[in-house]
Amino acid sequence: MDSKNGGLSSDSKQRMAAAELARRKVLQAYDKQNEIDWKKYHTAWQDYYQRYYSEYYMNAAKEYVAKQQVKEIRAQAQAQDVGRQYAKQAEPITSQPEPEEATVGLKSRIRAKAVEKEKRRTSRRKKLIPLIAGLTVVLTILFLQYNRLVFAPIAAYVSPGESPAGEIEAVDPTVTLTKVSAENKLIIPKLNVDVPINFGIATSEVMEAMNHGVAHYRINGASAYPGEVGNFVVMGHSAGDIYSSNQYKFIFSGLERLEVGDIMYVHYNSVRYTYKMVGREIIWPTEVSKLVVDTDKPMMTLVTCWPLGTSRQRLLISAEQISPTSETASKQEEVVEEPASDVELPQNEDTLFDRIRKWIFGE
Repeated sequence: MDSKNGGLSSDSKQRMAAAELARRKVLQAYDKQNEIDWKKYHTAWQDYYQRYYSEYYMNAAKEYVAKQQVKEIRAQAQAQDVGRQYAKQAEPITSQPEPEEATVGLKSRIRAKAVEKEKRRTSRRKKLIPLIAGLTVVLTILFLQYNRLVFAPIAAYVSPGESPAGEIEAVDPTVTLTKVSAENKLIIPKLNVDVPINFGIATSEVMEAMNHGVAHYRINGASAYPGEVGNFVVMGHSAGDIYSSNQYKFIFSGLERLEVGDIMYVHYNSVRYTYKMVGREIIWPTEVSKLVVDTDKPMMTLVTCWPLGTSRQRLLISAEQISPTSETASKQEEVVEEPASDVELPQNEDTLFDRIRKWIFGE
């Protein structure tokens, strides 16, 4: 609006002048022609509106752009004023560290975190050390005490003697060889056992004798030697500690695999005696009287501890001499030892706890 020009702006006056000019042209055209040229009339009005609205929107756009520029200038000025005010109010507390100082500080923080992490790890490790040590001690004791329970069943299916597996072969039992090796020994082809037999020892020496092979065990009623009528008893270990130096600790571990009809040999005084298995029995260690057999034939009984890895019971393997025949057998010699109910048959080597107990109580 313009108060000096009747309240109208220059733009409004221009629009009005354009409208008046167009109106006059229309009237002039109307006056000159009696009949209205509607095509020229329409063209004149179309030209009028085009000029009018073009000028109107152009001016409106200019006004909008000018207003936006004014707003942006004012906003920038206000932002600068606010920035200057904050800059005046803010006091620097500490100076910014130099790049080198910042790097040193970062390294220090990283090092501190690493040290703290290592301390926590070390602390956890220290807490676990007693637990691991205790567990190691327990496992070591259990291994020292019970390792034979693991290794005895394994030894039962491998060669328990000194001969390589499969080297010992059975011979024809009907053939009597009067001359064999002068070494007294027991041979079990099925188990690949070829082990020395210790003869002529007292019952109190049997445990020591089993550290050097198997032992001839003699009591009254079961005191026969090979070739004599009666029961020829042979003792041997079935299990021992894996760290034991006794090479015969597993020599009888495979007796459980023997079946009725299996053949065994005994070399005694340069003569081979052949035996055939006829039965088995499991007894308690105090049932010594089970070794006394009422027979008129030469017999042999192999005795070892049972179950494998323990000395809880005894396994008896009974065999009958088939060569030489029983007609040539002599009578067994009586001995002083009597089977008693309070006497126990020899057993496997002492376990760790057994040795500790005997050491404490002086047994």
